Amino acid sequence: MRGRVRTGSSRSESCRPNWLPASEREGKTVDLQGGGRRADFVGLLARLILGVVLIVAGALKVTSPAVSARAVNAFQILPYEVARYVGYALPVVEIVVGVLLVTGLFTRLSAAVGGLLMLAFLVGIISAWMRGLSIDCGCFGGGGSIDASQTRYLADVLRDTGLAACAAWLVVRPRTAYSLDHQLFG
Repeated sequence: MRGRVRTGSSRSESCRPNWLPASEREGKTVDLQGGGRRADFVGLLARLILGVVLIVAGALKVTSPAVSARAVNAFQILPYEVARYVGYALPVVEIVVGVLLVTGLFTRLSAAVGGLLMLAFLVGIISAWMRGLSIDCGCFGGGGSIDASQTRYLADVLRDTGLAACAAWLVVRPRTAYSLDHQLFG
């Protein structure tokens, strides 16, 4: 049984916590050299994709917070003052969460925040699309009203859905290759 380990214990099924992964609750054999390592690298890829996108998006907006605030206000969802504060804070939050993801520090928490950001972006983009607004999402700077022929709602929704999937993977399975979490916390 080289490279394999039997998970679980001799405790009865009723004593095992239900928050454990199914493989540990059921005492199945898990291949540590195959699926586990592959999953670690899938997590690394998800972590880097989501983290780099957030860093780039935040970096492109952080030097012009008024433009970011205008982009948030263009969605016409939040009151003007709230949209302004969100627009000013968003680039900083994106950069911080992105750096945490790229370094692999507090992966589950930062992925959850990144996933919530993606869900908020999806709600905003779909809402603007459904209401017939012609705006640039401002995801990578810019933002505001544009000509109807220049909108890219479908591409924005697909991109943010993929990024939300990366975040979901990391929330469910935060263990990834080459992470500070693993180095610092084991």
